[in-house]
Amino acid sequence: MVRHGRVASLAEAARVRGVTASQIVKTLVVRRAAGDYLFVLVPGDREISWPKLRALLGVSRISMPDAATAFEATGYERGTITPFGARTAWPVVADERIGPGEVSLGAGEHGAAIIVDAAAALSALDAQVADVTEPA
Repeated sequence: MVRHGRVASLAEAARVRGVTASQIVKTLVVRRAAGDYLFVLVPGDREISWPKLRALLGVSRISMPDAATAFEATGYERGTITPFGARTAWPVVADERIGPGEVSLGAGEHGAAIIVDAAAALSALDAQVADVTEPA
């Protein structure tokens, strides 16, 4: 666990956590249908490729919920969301560029992160690993 206080940018977060921007893993909540969500793990220097993710999931529409809905679905505020310990163990899709080695994920509160082995985390989460991102 790394406690570092609030940060203003990806570069600052990487610096205070002692990792590179690509080692920071953003946990995004995606809505497939009413009450049906999943977590998408994205390297810090990339963003979701919506066409790739829709194709992987076999759906024509997906969206990101607003902050209040994401909190209701996960128990975490935006900027703190982690797939570990969420209210519901939603499925996890992880971009194939995560790892190997250590990565940093949100720890469920502002100004804190966890540093974990990528392979161990993806295994513990039973994550589906696929190409779902594009450069930011």
